[in-house]
Amino acid sequence: MMTWVLSLSMLVALALIAGAVAQWRRGGRGKPALMVVLAFVMVGNVILMGLPVR
Repeated sequence: MMTWVLSLSMLVALALIAGAVAQWRRGGRGKPALMVVLAFVMVGNVILMGLPVR
């Protein structure tokens, strides 16, 4: 179950980055930056959740 959640989170992060690039090319400035920040936060969460626990 956990691997499914981590995989889905990575796919959503990639979709957020792709959407941010698309909006930035159309002239948006504020919303794409927030989308990239959210993607980085999601990737950070995936990294933390994927670390082994002793």
